[in-house]
Amino acid sequence: MKIIVTIILFAMMSASSFANGLSLNSIGPKALGMGGAMIGLADDYTAVYWNPAGITQLQNAQIAVFGTAIMPTGTYKYAAAGIDATTMSNQYISPSIMGYVPLLKGDLTIGVSMFVPAGLGAEWDGADLKNLSGQSQTEFKWFNEIGVINISPVIAYKFNEKLSVGVALNIHYGMFDMKRPVDLLNGAVPGEDTYVDTQYEESSTGMGYGVSLGALYKATDYLSVGVSFKTKNTLSMTGDANNPMMVAMGLPADTEFERDLSWPMWVGGGIAVKPMDKLTVTIDAQWSQWSEAIESIETTYTDWVMQDGNAMVETMHMNWEDALQLRFGVQYEVSDKFALRCGAYHDPAPAPDESMNIIFPSNTYLGLTFGTSYKFTDAIAVDFGFEYLMGDDRDIPKYEDPEIKAMPGIHHMDIMAFGLGVSYTFGKCEK
Repeated sequence: MKIIVTIILFAMMSASSFANGLSLNSIGPKALGMGGAMIGLADDYTAVYWNPAGITQLQNAQIAVFGTAIMPTGTYKYAAAGIDATTMSNQYISPSIMGYVPLLKGDLTIGVSMFVPAGLGAEWDGADLKNLSGQSQTEFKWFNEIGVINISPVIAYKFNEKLSVGVALNIHYGMFDMKRPVDLLNGAVPGEDTYVDTQYEESSTGMGYGVSLGALYKATDYLSVGVSFKTKNTLSMTGDANNPMMVAMGLPADTEFERDLSWPMWVGGGIAVKPMDKLTVTIDAQWSQWSEAIESIETTYTDWVMQDGNAMVETMHMNWEDALQLRFGVQYEVSDKFALRCGAYHDPAPAPDESMNIIFPSNTYLGLTFGTSYKFTDAIAVDFGFEYLMGDDRDIPKYEDPEIKAMPGIHHMDIMAFGLGVSYTFGKCEK
């Protein structure tokens, strides 16, 4: 049966939108190793992301570089169309750099960071999906890649030995490339009585701004509690698109376009407990308001002007749902130089069945993590983290309503990620 391939022009990153909707799950190798349960701990250079108040714990000036390599493996099976497809074995790298300087005898800390809070990619072998092209059996390209770079100036103040607060400005720069087939509906071209397929391609960039707030309360040496909040951040994207099919309608094949792409409001809370001197246990709950960020998304094509004289506008109804992640982490300090970490978390899929497709999959994951660190000297330390996200099978039905663009079949995605970071700590600040 013919599948109308109208997977809309964008989708929202993440899991291959690497989980957590459009956001990366664990920023930094230490967080990666502890299941991303860092809000109540926030004691390393990635605190600017998890809880800005935590940078007051960095009593020395510090600079760190780290990166994460992400390797998704997805499958799509739809027996009715004879499809059994697997994503290509691509690897996506997210590099980051952060630096902090304590001031006012260590009570005030400022810093700046550049990191990748979101990034994804999915590329499929066109030969596996040619049945989606109906009678033409054409091997189209199915590809998307999204990256977001965040520059964050941050400032935090320690009111006393127990309470710290912090705020960071989030300046997002996004990049999005996509290739997918499109179908022109029956009768849209004079003389055509079948579907006509062609390759669609686009590339866009954009910027957006938001704020992160955090507070950290160290009740005792063995218990700390943190809360963290990020505002919704909307990127205004502009770019160029190409669809050769438009020539048959008397329009140019190339056009500029505009689209807004949003990251949700995010609220989290966490605790860190030390039941033993060398053992730390962390627990986080992190909530993302996807329902306000990814409800529907409009794309306006500047040069594809319709008969009414207005620019062509495509609307994709995503109807994503709010999601709550539960995260757990453990760290054991084997010695003053060497530490081991592990963790786990549950990451529910925000996308409903009605908007599921293979370009931007959305699965529920169980994440299992492991990590370690080693201090070579008082100044130089190395952190390593690993996570494996086991995705569930999503069996999407075939909807009779033509307005529902979901791709029927069984969708699956697993993800592996490796993180490595190196930090350098300068001389101690004066008390």
